[in-house]
Amino acid sequence: MKVGYLGPESSFTHTATKTAFPNETLVPFHSIPACIKAVEFKDVDLGVVPIENTLEGSVNTTVDYLFHQSNIPVGAEIVLPIFQQLMVSKENQENWQETTRILSHPQALAQSQAFLSQHFPDAELEQTPSTAYAANFVSEHPHRKIAAIAPKLSAETYDLTIVKADIQDVAINRTRFWVIGSDTVALAHIPSKVRKMTLAITMPNNMPGALHKALSAFSWREIDLSKIESRPLKTALGEYFFLIDLIADKPIELIDCALQEIKLMGGEVKVFGNYSVHPIHGI
Repeated sequence: MKVGYLGPESSFTHTATKTAFPNETLVPFHSIPACIKAVEFKDVDLGVVPIENTLEGSVNTTVDYLFHQSNIPVGAEIVLPIFQQLMVSKENQENWQETTRILSHPQALAQSQAFLSQHFPDAELEQTPSTAYAANFVSEHPHRKIAAIAPKLSAETYDLTIVKADIQDVAINRTRFWVIGSDTVALAHIPSKVRKMTLAITMPNNMPGALHKALSAFSWREIDLSKIESRPLKTALGEYFFLIDLIADKPIELIDCALQEIKLMGGEVKVFGNYSVHPIHGI
């Protein structure tokens, strides 16, 4: 089986994918849309894409593409602890404090702001397509006074030295990844104790109390919601859809009745998936 992921190798998405699918053929893609399209066109059987981070919130590229341009189902969720490492070439490990330029993915830079402000207030921060790209660039330019923020695996892959470990602003930093391409994906070697359902709700324009009415369909049935946020519909200014995660521990018939009630009020519902959540430990 072929499993696509947001590459390149040694990125956080690669770590999550490799842990979930240790015996499958892994195929990297340069962007989230490219990975999703590969699933759509059957170039790969499944895809793994980031959906949310503790510090930075939802990955809007994933949410918007799956809502506006795709009907690919979500079959499982992987939750990976995120630890950011500051790494330099071996030539610069003795004078790493003299670093003038730090490269990484925008989210990794954002997740390490407190450390960077304290230790490198004057350094240039450069955004790269991925953390692994940043590590590779530093490896290819060993004599420049540059550093990368990337996962531990990147230091091993590109022969860099970690000079400061776990520099993320919050100790409990995790990223959720969706496995897309099938309604159900079995990850038996990673235990799961929770099932979730993610859906998007669009209510009629100018309906007073629209969000309250939609949420009441879940409330009086005691269906637990773990997340709700709004995203632009991209039709007109001020028009939104609501992205909702709910804990799927109630009978599916009860949840279906809640969705039917919303539809009877004139709302539209898109279900991304009803899936198990698999937290990864010890990475």
